Amino acid sequence: MQRRILPTAIALTATTAFLLTACGGGGDDSTSHDKATGADSGSATPSASPTSSVSPSSSSSSADGIVRPKVTLPADVHNVYEGWTSNDPAEAAALADAKRRIEATDAAITGDDLNSEAIPFYYTGDALLGAARWIKGYTDDDYTVTGTTRFYNPQLTKYSTSAIGLIYCSDEGKAFDKNRKTGKVEKTAVTKNSYVFYNTRLDKNKNGIWQTSKLIGMRGEEKCTP
Repeated sequence: MQRRILPTAIALTATTAFLLTACGGGGDDSTSHDKATGADSGSATPSASPTSSVSPSSSSSSADGIVRPKVTLPADVHNVYEGWTSNDPAEAAALADAKRRIEATDAAITGDDLNSEAIPFYYTGDALLGAARWIKGYTDDDYTVTGTTRFYNPQLTKYSTSAIGLIYCSDEGKAFDKNRKTGKVEKTAVTKNSYVFYNTRLDKNKNGIWQTSKLIGMRGEEKCTP
């Protein structure tokens, strides 16, 4: 059983027009149990995320001076980002906050935390509603996540100084749902549905945070499958 994917019906509520716009061009910078959080299928060497218990209620200053909720993941959850770099400062900042959004979502799921302050920090609008339902689905069913997810092939489109489109792929061949009560990991064979295409929009708020406002994930898209 693969990790959950954001319910398409939720994501599609207000993203159809956005999806068509983002797919039309982009910057070339390099409910069932079923994940997709919502990245250059290059040969970069994977590096695991920091591993420790979840402590979303604490905060710390980041390199840009912004005080952010502290988000850490348990030892069995890793996210790898390939090609998530840009020489453009705005794009680099948007990519960094998109990563933080992914980490925050996994931290809320693994921490069984419906009130994580990091979720409304990195999400807004339709995407915030979808994320809340997504996390609650795990909590209600007593499931969590485990394994390694690879995010690759990020492409950005700058709409304005405060709005950026980001599409990317994920490889969930080594990421699975886990029953919180029994600890059983529900593994499945790798298929085309192990690969997810994400289409997102980030908007910079008054505090300088690039919040994800639109997010849709689709499994088995040819643009992401090997």
